Amino acid sequence: MSVTVRVPAKVNVQLAVGPARPDGFHPLANVFLAVGLYDEVTVTPADGLRVTCEGPDADQVPLDRTNLAARAAQALAERYGRTPDVHIHIAKDIPVAGGMAGGSADGAGALVACDALWETGASRAELLDICAELGSDVPFSLVGGAALGIGRGEQLTPLEVGGTFHWVFAMAGRGLSTPAVFREFDRLGEGTDIPEPVASQELLAALAKGDPDALAAAVSNDLQPAALSLFPELAGTLATGRAAGALAALVSGSGPTTAFLVRGPESAAAVAQALVASGTCRTVRTASGPAPGATVAGR
Repeated sequence: MSVTVRVPAKVNVQLAVGPARPDGFHPLANVFLAVGLYDEVTVTPADGLRVTCEGPDADQVPLDRTNLAARAAQALAERYGRTPDVHIHIAKDIPVAGGMAGGSADGAGALVACDALWETGASRAELLDICAELGSDVPFSLVGGAALGIGRGEQLTPLEVGGTFHWVFAMAGRGLSTPAVFREFDRLGEGTDIPEPVASQELLAALAKGDPDALAAAVSNDLQPAALSLFPELAGTLATGRAAGALAALVSGSGPTTAFLVRGPESAAAVAQALVASGTCRTVRTASGPAPGATVAGR
């Protein structure tokens, strides 16, 4: 028997970052929107814990026990007194190291898949608790849709979304380290009074109405200046998308993927074509959201 779980990518339509805490983490007000780019995680009984991966940039995915999918299997097994004897196979379609929570998605996918395979009967709250232990973005990969994350981003409140939002994503030619981006955020903000992060009421209202113009006026990412400081070429990608008609352009999360909010499928195609022709990015994808969270797709 095997279980396959499908898990979406995410875009941060707002990422408000507060000052570093004594433990080094930053308080966040993180508005997540799940979008229709998916990884599929399949777990099968095995003699031990093993991870394999296929798909774009699969060679960049760690296949040892540092992989979030492997850690998820281990965490669930420990709670239920099992050994994590599963083969975890990841079919990648979410960009790797692109700020779209691909690794977190794989962790959530493996957790849901192992829960179904082992018939542990874990509650939703327990699964979310394990997700929060694994990483700040993992709980949202389980939940999907749209949500406000506070704390490190792991304390979620589901949000109402009144329509479908269309996006274009441009993948850069190299990666960006999330810890390095946060360090640059701290460096750039040194000596300034960084406020505590709060969610934009205008942005939440735009999501609830399904209004792309209002959402475009409200999207923001406090990590964008740090990402651009470390990766200045991203500015050219953002400018290209805006010039091609995107309603809004921003770095997704800690980057280096850039995200472009567009009015619909036709404008998505036009923006994608312009980005490809510009040579300012490596690959381009289109997707819409909200999308469902981790879902069992097959047994």
